[in-house]
Amino acid sequence: MASKRTKPNSPRSLKQTEVRGPAQDKYSVLLPTYNERENLPLIVWLLVKSFSDSGINYEIIIIDDGSPDGTRDVAEQLEKIYGSDKILLRPREKKLGLGTAYIHGMKHATGNYIIIMDADLSHHPKFIPEFIRKQKEGNFDIVSGTRYKGNGGVYGWDLKRKIISRGANFITQILLRPGASDLTGSYRLYRKEVLQKLIENCVSKGYVFQMEMIVRARQLNYTIGSNIICGSSLW
Repeated sequence: MASKRTKPNSPRSLKQTEVRGPAQDKYSVLLPTYNERENLPLIVWLLVKSFSDSGINYEIIIIDDGSPDGTRDVAEQLEKIYGSDKILLRPREKKLGLGTAYIHGMKHATGNYIIIMDADLSHHPKFIPEFIRKQKEGNFDIVSGTRYKGNGGVYGWDLKRKIISRGANFITQILLRPGASDLTGSYRLYRKEVLQKLIENCVSKGYVFQMEMIVRARQLNYTIGSNIICGSSLW
């Protein structure tokens, strides 16, 4: 009996195969918001498109900290549009800090991987499939987006913001040698249990929090991969 010929994969199907992990993998995006009424619909649409096009199992958890501009109302509408299985609104009454927002979001996350990113359009969801491929290739505990390697970069920032970010990264590299090129960035992929452990050990607040997460990860011998991104408020 002649064997059946298999049809060669198209470039699109090959790309999807590369991105997909084991069937049980699910990616929970933690999206803290404060006064993001205008940006939230666009970032959610881009996230849904990126995940859907790549065949990735996902959920988006919106943690709104009592935004006075009506961000919560917009999030409620998005939950109705995309379904409460994909968009989960888990608000808080007031602004309580980034670290506690992640803790709050993780309580509701059903994925075994966590993606953290900003809701202000400074992080493009198109890089998420690349983060996932990078994690699978190296079996990393963390994949951090880097603006300071290869073709990465930031656009739309004023000079002061660039100097602060570059300066903080440079000083930390000299003093702590963390083994990651972008310590101040907040676009990352974590194994869920790794993020939980890091948050338990971190004591910093505000701007320094993201830097401490990477330093702590090195101290705890977690593996870190880097994925080049371009950060832009204008895209």
